[in-house]
Amino acid sequence: MSTKSAQHSLFEDAQGILIGTLLAALGITFFKSTGLLIGGTAGLAFLGQYASSYSFSDVFFVINLPFYYLSYRQLGLAFTLKTFISVFLLSIFVEYAPAFMQFKFLDPIYAAFIGGLLVGSGLLGLFRHQASLGGLTILAQYLAQKYSISIGKFQMAVDCIVLILAIFIVDWNAIVLSIVGAISYNLILVINHKPGRYSAR
Repeated sequence: MSTKSAQHSLFEDAQGILIGTLLAALGITFFKSTGLLIGGTAGLAFLGQYASSYSFSDVFFVINLPFYYLSYRQLGLAFTLKTFISVFLLSIFVEYAPAFMQFKFLDPIYAAFIGGLLVGSGLLGLFRHQASLGGLTILAQYLAQKYSISIGKFQMAVDCIVLILAIFIVDWNAIVLSIVGAISYNLILVINHKPGRYSAR
């Protein structure tokens, strides 16, 4: 059964987007704190951060800008606005996370697995409220609704490309653990997100 935007009040959407972005930001902070990567647009932002002097939040926000046109044209104004807000919130939460928490010790394996679950759960919550974290998740949402392509499987393919690019920037240990994280959060999407269940219009 599809869940349409009319079934969610403004407050429900607001709390859903807030909780979804907080969960995803916490997961990304786990990855960032241990030098790991994550897939999709966030992974590209990590590569940009590691290869330049720009912060994750700056790169992540800029990379998302071209995808808003696709979002507006294919998924509607409401989806685009919610996604823009989600990307903005995630960028702020990740940027200022160190002001609220610092890890004396964080095991990379734990960070990869639990961080992946947090990001996957955050994304799932955003999809439920007809939003996304922009970039390639917009394309994934569009393909899911237009062609019933599994979001999880699409994300997994994108993650493979990001991790291949990472070979030139980060060490092998980080790549292997990043694969664990990618599997972790994509399993959440593959198992729980069904194409056509949530419509963006």
